Amino acid sequence: MSLSILIVLHELGHFIPARLFKTRVEKFYLFFDIKFSLFKKKIGETVYGIGWLPLGGYVKIAGMIDESMDKEQMAKPPQPWEFRSKPAWQRLIIMLGGVIVNVIVGFVIYICLMYANGKILEPASGATYGFGYPKVLEEVGFQQGDLPILVDNQELERAPSLYHNIMFRDVETVTVLRDGKEQVISIPEDTGSKMFQAGVRPILLPRRTFVVDTVADNTPAAKMGMKSGAVIKSIAGYPINYDSDYEYALLNKTKVNEEFEVVWEIDGETKSGTTSFGTVTETNFWGVESEVPAPKVLGIRKGFPDTDIFDSRVQELSFGEAVSEGISKGWWTMRDYVSQFKYIFTSKGASQLGGFGTIAKMYPDTFNWTQFWGTTALISFILAIMNILPIPALDGGHVAFLLYEIVTGRKPGDKFLERAQIIGILLLLGLLLYANGNDVVRAITG
Repeated sequence: MSLSILIVLHELGHFIPARLFKTRVEKFYLFFDIKFSLFKKKIGETVYGIGWLPLGGYVKIAGMIDESMDKEQMAKPPQPWEFRSKPAWQRLIIMLGGVIVNVIVGFVIYICLMYANGKILEPASGATYGFGYPKVLEEVGFQQGDLPILVDNQELERAPSLYHNIMFRDVETVTVLRDGKEQVISIPEDTGSKMFQAGVRPILLPRRTFVVDTVADNTPAAKMGMKSGAVIKSIAGYPINYDSDYEYALLNKTKVNEEFEVVWEIDGETKSGTTSFGTVTETNFWGVESEVPAPKVLGIRKGFPDTDIFDSRVQELSFGEAVSEGISKGWWTMRDYVSQFKYIFTSKGASQLGGFGTIAKMYPDTFNWTQFWGTTALISFILAIMNILPIPALDGGHVAFLLYEIVTGRKPGDKFLERAQIIGILLLLGLLLYANGNDVVRAITG
């Protein structure tokens, strides 16, 4: 639903300036109407409708080379109401309208959410047991249990955002509390890339004590005789006190096809067992099979006896404060999303591209107004950024050609624009197939 709303608003961003500049809009569609429409109605000069192919939406503006590839119209002499007859600055505003609307919608939603819900504060001091860190951050100076309080000498209001900041915001220093004393850790430039390649999720979680809640059948834990209620004490010689220790030990202290010991306590007794992790056959997007390390899991579900592990609070905001915080959040959302592109152009990043299935998973299983609108704002910003990319067939491609015309005073030829449009469409279709193919492969392979 939210994607449909955003598509309609985006197309309105083109439609309104086009009408203000007396440019004829022949069609206004949600989804694409190849061959037929689910609904259509002509009002004035414009046909409004809903197509059957849910790959976005469009407005067909008279005298414009777009995805409709209406060569017959373009072969006729230009008319005063056509896009091609308007001054370059008006055409530029028309093409930027959709992106501008998406950005404004994102800001408005964030401002409203800030005003309605307030600002969440999650200082590191609220973590009862501190935080656990992956090996890649241990290597730059973090220690298990450190409390991050400053990032580049600025207060870290939400400690769980530390990983996100390091991966996307070129952080230089992090100040932590360790044994009651402040320690400054220098962050090398490639730390974010190393975290991404290591599969570190961009959220820092507080440490928690845990017990074994359930043991799945036919798993390493079951084969070793581990039972519900066990407290794991060590894995491969690494002491286990918190859930982050458990994950750290499995990832960094065990090796493929090498046995390791697991020690646990239950009912006052100390028990142990040995196991190992092997390999599995993985099929990539192209159907090529390869042997890769099996997931490092023992087959337990953890139970957490301590519920009070992290204190957070909500700071109520005046409307003026909400505007400031909402704009700040929107700005950083866009900046962080652009920063992610450096990871997309890697084999791991390309494999994580997703399509409509990935978008659907961004929403919670049960409806929640705050999460719904927060995700809608995020997608609105994503649509703005993706549409402004200088790729023919996207708004950004048209904008690039218009800027060239404004700067040089020379308008690209229609034949060139038609070929560029075709190349852009083929490129986008390929990307669409690849991204949704990744979703299918992930759904099949789990």
